[in-house]
Parts: sequence; C-alpha cells; structure tokens
Amino acid sequence: MRTVFAILAILPGLCRPAAAEQHSAARQRSDGFAVVTVVRNLDHPWSVAFLPDSGFLVTERGGRMLLFRNDGVARTVSGLPKITAAAQGGLLDVIADPDFKTNRTIYFSYSGSGPGGVGTQTASAVLDGATLKNLKVIFTARPKTEKNLHFGSRLLAITGDKLLVTLGDKAQSPILPGGRVHEAQKPSSHLGAIVRINRDGSIPKDNPFVGRKGYLPEIYTYGNRNVQGIALDPATGTIWFHEHGPRGGDELNMLKAGANYGWPTVTYGIDYSGAVISDRQTATGIAPPVIHWTPSIAPSGMTVYTGNAFPEWRGNIFIGSLVQRHLRRVILQGNRVVGQETLLKGLGERIRDVRTGPDGFIYILTDSPNGRLLRLEPR
Repeated sequence: MRTVFAILAILPGLCRPAAAEQHSAARQRSDGFAVVTVVRNLDHPWSVAFLPDSGFLVTERGGRMLLFRNDGVARTVSGLPKITAAAQGGLLDVIADPDFKTNRTIYFSYSGSGPGGVGTQTASAVLDGATLKNLKVIFTARPKTEKNLHFGSRLLAITGDKLLVTLGDKAQSPILPGGRVHEAQKPSSHLGAIVRINRDGSIPKDNPFVGRKGYLPEIYTYGNRNVQGIALDPATGTIWFHEHGPRGGDELNMLKAGANYGWPTVTYGIDYSGAVISDRQTATGIAPPVIHWTPSIAPSGMTVYTGNAFPEWRGNIFIGSLVQRHLRRVILQGNRVVGQETLLKGLGERIRDVRTGPDGFIYILTDSPNGRLLRLEPR
C-alpha cells in the first residue's frame, strides 16, 4: 500500500500549503464555487468522518483507516479487526459518536468472514491517538454468504443513543425459481434491511418488530436492495436514504419504521440480463420512493446541507454518483423534491462519499486507486 500522501489543504484555519501557487493549482473553477483538492493518493477511499476536536478520518476499502490532524501528517490507525477486502467488500463507513469529545468513540462498518462466508459487521472503538482501543463488534449481519457484493453500508447516529446501520442484499438474484422468497423480503434475515441498534449493540425496546414471531428485532426497514447513503435533515427531522437499483430504479426514500420498500417484488429497474424483475412498480403495503433514477446514477454517500458557506443550498440533499460521475443536488421544499441539478460533471470521477464539513463547506471522496478528498468552496 502507498504510504505517501499529497495533502494540499486541510480544514480552513488549520494547515495550508505554504506556496500560493500550490493552492491555486489545486483549484478547479466552476459556476459559484471552487473545487479544492485536500488530499491525494487515497486508495479507493470509502468514507470521511470529521472529528469534533479537529481533524478527520478516512477509510480505504482495502482495509486501512487514516487519521489526518492539523499538522498535515497522515497517520495509519492501528487496532482494526480482521477485514475481508474483496470486490465491493472491505473497510466501509466511519462516523464519530455525537459525544466524541468526552468518550472518544467511533463506529465503523466492514466486511468480515465467518460461518457461511462474509457479511457486514459494525464495530465501536475508542480512538486513542492513532490507535483503536476497547474494540467491540456491536452488530453482525446474518446470514453471511459467499458473495462479496452489496454490503451497504452507511451508519447514522440518531437521538436516544441509537445507531442506524444500512445493509445490502448480498446480490441475491432478484428472480428466484420455484416461488422462493428473496432475502430482502424475509424479516428473519438482515439482508436488504436497515437495522436500528443501541450504540452498545443492544436492541431498542421500541423497534417496530420487537417480540414479533419470525422477525429479527434489530430490523427497522426491509425490502431494500443496497443502501449506501443515509442522512438526517435537522430542519424537518426526516431521515433520508437512497439505494441502488439494478439497471434503473435507484431510489431516494424517507425512512419509516417497519416499512417494506419492496425490493424485488416492485421495482423501476430491470435485471442486468435485460429480464423483467417485476411487472409492478407500486403495490399496496409498499413504501414508494420519493424519486427514482432511470437510468441509474449509482448513488453513494449523502448529506443534507446545513452549512453557511452556500446559503442558497441550505436544506438541499447532495448525493454522489458512481456510474454517471457527478454530484447530484436534490432541491427540497419540506419533504417534497422540487428540482435536481447535476454538478461536477466535468470532474469525470466516481464520487463515493459526500459530507458537510464543520467549516460549512462540502467535502467529497472520489473512488479510484488515486482517490482524492475534495472541498467545495464559494468563489
């Protein structure tokens, strides 16, 4: 693995490159904003998490977590568990606990091996310098399977010391012979679900399926294909998430406790082979998407913008596109989508993660062997 990083600019007010020409060379002008390269030479970065006491963490899918402080030095974080990095699996999301300043706790998701194959796992740990201590696996999705695809997985800490973990369906075929039920439609399976746990890994007593026979008590929603973006709108209290469709049918949804989002019994997409997955796009008892994208944009990462740097964007959703290689702005009025805008189309890079930084700027990660952390600043 590479150990040398080009760190061109850290958070404003912290570490800046000494030479003005180095900074200007890192900028790409666009209407209304500039794109500044913060870090280069990241190996398929997956997530960025800003730490309340300054600095940030970046995960790389291959299994490395990096800590960046205001001295401009990239430190490799030690103490990670064994990670099975193959295909879409590896080290995935990372977030800081809302009380990080006092408990130094972070949460991260990854693909781990065990009986049956590999699956999504979530762990908590205390970040002591660049070392993880008191590591605890707080959630393990089951069943594990041999496929290294569709792991999800984004994390969102919410009120009441709760944690949402988004999952994928592990790429089970949507067209099953003999009337078999797809894993995403089985409430006895974590695959294709969003789960809600306490931050210590225990199960909240007010989860929608607690005590219901045949339902795993962690499940908060099911019928999801592969959720790789989730974010809270603090102005409305709405939790938004998006998920990948197959060929078409990517969805933006509002989170509703106990809801079935339909995959694959209803979908706006078709199979990669061209076969029809379902003749229905809506059905009774199925939560419909707020919007869907056909052809697919392959959404990954998401933020509801709450900063002050771009006041005209406040309350908008920003989503990365992997296949169409742009940043998608979704304009909201309350919980209604009233427009969309495509940004950074000329960047030509897969966008894996999108975050609002503590400085009010928008940060994105590009997914490649030479990935970058980029910052959008007003012109």
